Amino acid sequence: MNPVSLFFLALAMSTDAFAAAIGKGASLHRPRLSEALRTGLIFGVIEGITPLIGWAIGQAASDYVQSWDHWIAFTLLLLLGLHMIYNGCKDDDGEDEKPTQHGFLMLAVTAFATSIDALAVGIGLAFVDVNILVAAASIGLATMVMVTLGVMLGRVLGTLVGKRAEIVGGVVLMLIGATILYEHLAVQ
Repeated sequence: MNPVSLFFLALAMSTDAFAAAIGKGASLHRPRLSEALRTGLIFGVIEGITPLIGWAIGQAASDYVQSWDHWIAFTLLLLLGLHMIYNGCKDDDGEDEKPTQHGFLMLAVTAFATSIDALAVGIGLAFVDVNILVAAASIGLATMVMVTLGVMLGRVLGTLVGKRAEIVGGVVLMLIGATILYEHLAVQ
């Protein structure tokens, strides 16, 4: 795989995480750059590990994983989206009760849900002449940068739309899940 193809692959793998990060940033109370970098690092590491896992699985059982990966991603993103919408609709006493950071587990689950496609790509890369370590590192780095930018962009959007930004973020996660599901089902 040539460097240009690898760049575009890494960029493509980071787009759904970028969209999710905008929602995450919007649902926080004025996230700082350090929180954006923390979120980017969590997403980047998970997004970088999943192609390695996919590559290993691709060596053994690609048909099984490819037939279910979109359902797993859809379900996780749907549940996370519903949770964000629920939190956005709850009556709170004030805007200032937004968290200043998300918990590690919530970020990790969201990162995993948005990286299911990278797992599937890893399976495909098992059948192509590519250095999987370079590919995984490229995907992880691109995701880290895009998620960090997404959280900071979400900060601006969150300020503009207030508490309802969490509802928008939940809808975005659900739309990402639905898009993943549609793309996989339309191909079959």
